[in-house]
Amino acid sequence: MSGVQMITVSEDDGGQRIDRWLRRLFPHVNQGRIEKMCRKGELRLDGGRVKANSRVEAGQVVRVPPLADSDLKPAAPREMRISEADARMIRDCVIYRDDDVIVLNKPAGLAVQGGSGTTKHVDGLAEALKFGLEDKPKLVHRIDKDTSGVLVLARNRKAAQGLTAAFRHKNTRKIYWALVAGVPTPYLGEIKNGLVKAPGHGKSGEGEKMINVHPQDIDDTPGAKRAHTLYATLYRVASRAAWVAMEPVTGRTHQLRAHMSGMGHPIAGDGKYGGSGQENLGDGWGAQFGGVISKKLHLHARRMVFEHPVTHKNVSVVAPLPDHMKESWDTFGWTEDLAADDPFEDLK
Repeated sequence: MSGVQMITVSEDDGGQRIDRWLRRLFPHVNQGRIEKMCRKGELRLDGGRVKANSRVEAGQVVRVPPLADSDLKPAAPREMRISEADARMIRDCVIYRDDDVIVLNKPAGLAVQGGSGTTKHVDGLAEALKFGLEDKPKLVHRIDKDTSGVLVLARNRKAAQGLTAAFRHKNTRKIYWALVAGVPTPYLGEIKNGLVKAPGHGKSGEGEKMINVHPQDIDDTPGAKRAHTLYATLYRVASRAAWVAMEPVTGRTHQLRAHMSGMGHPIAGDGKYGGSGQENLGDGWGAQFGGVISKKLHLHARRMVFEHPVTHKNVSVVAPLPDHMKESWDTFGWTEDLAADDPFEDLK
């Protein structure tokens, strides 16, 4: 066993979650052990208790409790088994790259991180995105598995710190495109419903989902969080469907999907939030349009503007539509160049 260690956070390590910081120093310490250290108050930051997701800053002192000898061993290198086809696929997703940042146009259906039953994900495939560097790029934000579009990764620790801070402090702009059932009116507006998590219904249920809460009821609803979405109806097909742009001002789980569903216009292909309970003017049950329109989720992270973590200049990246949305756009006679870069100028 080691004794208690008091470790000062270095300049390069500031801004990290404390669990990730600890696992980088002691790779054999698993997440469950770290959670237990936090619950029992054994792991402390500047003398205070912490949670696993608490962030450390340069100069702070972390108290690390005694660790077993096995926890002090260096981690054995993991052999990454990425097929040539998968490596080529993830490299083909790159839409921007410099010495510090890589931006992907993430395919719909590809998870960002691993989880129960998920073996293929961006974080694992990032080994194929080193492009000559020693370390693989690091995730700095997430988008849903079934959502396609812009995903930013950092190529070094300094870039990761800068980008993580930018996302945490909302110093980015993200514009999404979606195909929705019916036509939202007014055509340009904002949604300020709060969101609260509802539990799932067991192993065979639909899983947990977010429920809309009227702004006046947020403070009185346990667990509800404020959420804010800007939306703009760009084009419509009679009263059946619309091409909508959305900008999330806050970043709640499933925010765009829940907000559009809550106003009666679920996103096409959304099995979780496209039920028949909404005022759905689309052709078919829930958010399924039928015919040649794909049943995949029609939600795409189209454009992102962020401050470069090293040059501090604004970077704007645009991700082309995935094939299933492009086919739907072709069906309705829409082209990507019909939309303005910023449809929300009138709301600023």
